Amino acid sequence: MNKLGILAGVAGLALTAVLAASIPGSADDSKLEQLKAQGFARLAIANEPPYTAVAADGKVSGAAPDVAREIFKRLGVADVAASISEYGAMIPGLKAGRFDVVTAGLFMKPERCAAVVYSEPVLCDAEAMLVKKGNPKGFKSYEDVAKDTTATIGAPGGGTEEKLALNAGVPRDRVIVVPDGQSGVKMLQDGRIDAYSLPVLSINDLVKKAN
Repeated sequence: MNKLGILAGVAGLALTAVLAASIPGSADDSKLEQLKAQGFARLAIANEPPYTAVAADGKVSGAAPDVAREIFKRLGVADVAASISEYGAMIPGLKAGRFDVVTAGLFMKPERCAAVVYSEPVLCDAEAMLVKKGNPKGFKSYEDVAKDTTATIGAPGGGTEEKLALNAGVPRDRVIVVPDGQSGVKMLQDGRIDAYSLPVLSINDLVKKAN
């Protein structure tokens, strides 16, 4: 198996990820009463340990849903039910009523804050890249990936990492959408991508399992 290495903080500390619950901007007390009567809250999550994880038996765990489950319990909502979603589909799904709350590492951005209400942050993280051991291409930033005309980078669809890579000048055809962490590791090991970008905690979790 190819060993993997981590480049932490490649996006800089100004781009820390915020783990928070998001609800529609028009939410009020009537929504809570609806959830109490319903008996559960519908969560939008990304299958990205340690933020969120879905076990083989379907049980949802991780920092985000565990916090949400306890908060809703204290509010009188008995349980939570989670659906896996791409980051780019979370807020549209929330506004369309497919979810009651988003519990994922969804960055706080002005345009998102105009569309939904965030909770107080419960966890902060920095961006990182997963590369093959020894960092053979010498990446230190997204700009380095852009400058290497043969390099490709994997990232979650609709996530901040995808946008950071594109904004750094990596062409669209060299930013590869990866459905989940395990797929990202396999693609990196097989040479189908040269780097995989996720928050530090997620990368650490993947490396621990892969190595």
